[in-house]
Amino acid sequence: MFDNKDSKTNLSELGEFGLIDHLTRFVEINQPSTKTGIGDDAAVLHFEDEEVVLTTDMLVEGVHFDLAYMPLKHLGYKAVMVNLSDVYAMNAEATQITVSIAASNRFPVEALEELYSGILLAAKNYKVDLVGGDTTSSTAGLIISISAVGKAKKETIVKRSGAKANDLLVVTGDVGAAYMGLQVLEREKQVFKVNPNAQPDLEPYSYIVERQLKPEARKDIPDLLKALEVQPTSMIDISDGLSSEIIHLCKSSKTGANLFEEKIPLDPAVISVCEEFNIDSTMVALSGGEDYELLFTLDQKDFDKIKGNPNLTVIGHMTEENEGMHLITRANQKIPIKARGWNSFEDEAE
Repeated sequence: MFDNKDSKTNLSELGEFGLIDHLTRFVEINQPSTKTGIGDDAAVLHFEDEEVVLTTDMLVEGVHFDLAYMPLKHLGYKAVMVNLSDVYAMNAEATQITVSIAASNRFPVEALEELYSGILLAAKNYKVDLVGGDTTSSTAGLIISISAVGKAKKETIVKRSGAKANDLLVVTGDVGAAYMGLQVLEREKQVFKVNPNAQPDLEPYSYIVERQLKPEARKDIPDLLKALEVQPTSMIDISDGLSSEIIHLCKSSKTGANLFEEKIPLDPAVISVCEEFNIDSTMVALSGGEDYELLFTLDQKDFDKIKGNPNLTVIGHMTEENEGMHLITRANQKIPIKARGWNSFEDEAE
């Protein structure tokens, strides 16, 4: 896509508008709702009789990612996934994104080409249009802000606030892998600091490392639920850890919840690496985050429609609000669920 990988072009050689033109020259338009994209003062989108959903996320170097082990192409891809996941959590179809980047002068043009190659690959794979954004300078490394637009029929949009007592609590895929992938990468970073000649062998950890560096948003789930004729009563994506997301659903819906430890889906690789690191796998599932799976609730009458589906796991049920939120352990103990997910402001608050 972008050529001249071996050269280094200073950002000042292109200037802001030249850089935008350079990075967006391969942008393709796929969505019929995109009437005007990059090249005007604002994008023009047309959705006729559908509801529009809009979300924004910002990723900051040193807070959300570490370029010591995060390739720029993977970073661009992941930054898009973070936003698309929020759209799918509304049971909507993602259609457009905007991308804004602040970069310090330590990044040559070729570095931003790598970043954009990941962004454009994500846009292509998920059939969303890049329709605008901004570039500017930064004194604090690299900052990426992406907004995503989506659409859905009014009656199919799912919020966090619709769960009822006795609804089933369901999760897609498996959880905890991204966090353990991060632990492996952090360990290898420390080894490299001690011995720069050391070459990490990440092959045994390929699944969990990929879940950290190149997650995939669950675009398939809204389509799957539609095919199963299932309408969730509430939904959220798992970005900050299972416990935090359950608490969000409960607070928004004014319910409690019982989560059963034995039902939490964990990939065998996660269990194995948790043993290697001497970390409790349930804690990882509850507090790890960055899985970008979907957590949702269903009326019990829909259980037969999802029963046995390999993409979906029933992990508990909602209760009356006054019953509280609890983890039911394998030993049948009832432990209150607390929000221990990742918090970017945690160090400042302490």
